Parts: sequence; C-alpha cells; structure tokens
Amino acid sequence: MATITLSFDNGPEPDVTPRVLDTLRHRNIKATFFVLGRKLVHHRDLAARAHDEGHWIGNHTFNHERPLGLITEPGAASDEIARTEALIGDLAHEYRYFRPYGGGGVLDNRLLNREACAHLGRHGYTIVLWNAIPEDWRDPEGWMSRALEQCFAQDETLLVLHDLPTGAMAHLDRFIAAAEDRGATFRQEFPASCLPMIRGEGVVSLDPYTSDARD
Repeated sequence: MATITLSFDNGPEPDVTPRVLDTLRHRNIKATFFVLGRKLVHHRDLAARAHDEGHWIGNHTFNHERPLGLITEPGAASDEIARTEALIGDLAHEYRYFRPYGGGGVLDNRLLNREACAHLGRHGYTIVLWNAIPEDWRDPEGWMSRALEQCFAQDETLLVLHDLPTGAMAHLDRFIAAAEDRGATFRQEFPASCLPMIRGEGVVSLDPYTSDARD
C-alpha cells in the first residue's frame, strides 16, 4: 500500500498557506512546511499556525536564490541556514529539519557545499530530501496526475509541493481525495531513504549531494 508524506516548500504565503492549512485540517493530515527565512520575517504567524495545528516546520534557507553547492563565499552557506533557524526559533522540531534548495528538484551535488555540511552536522540538523517532484510550480493545472503517478510507483513517497501563489494548491484537496480513493494513506513521518543525516549524524555519505566549489 502506498504511503504519502506531504511537504510544502517556499512559504509561508498569506494568500496560499492558510488555504493549504484549511485543507489539511479538513482531511486530518499532518505535513511539514519548509519555510524561507525572508518570508518568515513578514509572515511568521502563518508558520506559528501550522506548528500549532501539528505540522512540522523545517528550514529551507533564507533567500532560496542559489543552491548551497554553488555558493563559494566563506560563511554565506552557513548564514543561509542560521538566519532562517533563528527566525523559526521555538517553532523548530527537535530534529531541526533542513531541506536544501535543489534548483528544480534535482538531487545532485549542487544541494550542499562542505561548509553547509559541517554547519548542519555541528548544529544537529536532520537533512530531509525527497523522492517525488510533480513540478506544481511549473504546471499549476496538470501537476496532480504526475503526483499520483509518482506516488503509486513506489511504496513510500515524500512529495514536494509549494505553497506559492501559482494556483496549484487549489487542487490539493482533489489530489488527496484521489490518492485516498486509490488506497493511499498519508503520514507525517519521512521515509528513511530521504534522510541522509539525522540529528547531525550522517546516515549515508553526503558526497553525492555536496560540491567541492571554492573561491
């Protein structure tokens, strides 16, 4: 039976995140929101609402402008992580969830640099990757069919969606209903295969996700 873990990246957004939260509450589903620091500055109340309703809050960098593996300036990658974590504050999960920016969802060595890896390990973070990207940001009307195909092609899916003002999340309730009608169950826990670091300890090598880029 397929199990699906929902995650939402790049928020919070005042015109989208509340609707996503309403849908999840209606469906009695808990998810994780990987938030951007620059948006928390203005909309932390939405992350607080998500936290209060039982969702987990994760760190998705401050600016989300460049994958950390492409950053060569000393201190810049660590700053992207630390600034956002400071804003998350007491909303953080005890496992300190962090999702790197993938630049279109590709799992390659652009995700991290050596400095970021060291910072994440030193501060006890858990790195959360993914195994399904239906590209809702690119195709707000058509992502649902791809998401269903990806979710039912494997036993455990960690799906990346985006609470962005594209119109895609207008179809979230319909996606959940369709997945449940086909026998899927939703859970908050992440598939173990998507966690290469847990509480600062490497579970597998981070080399495939880490650049050696330097000044």
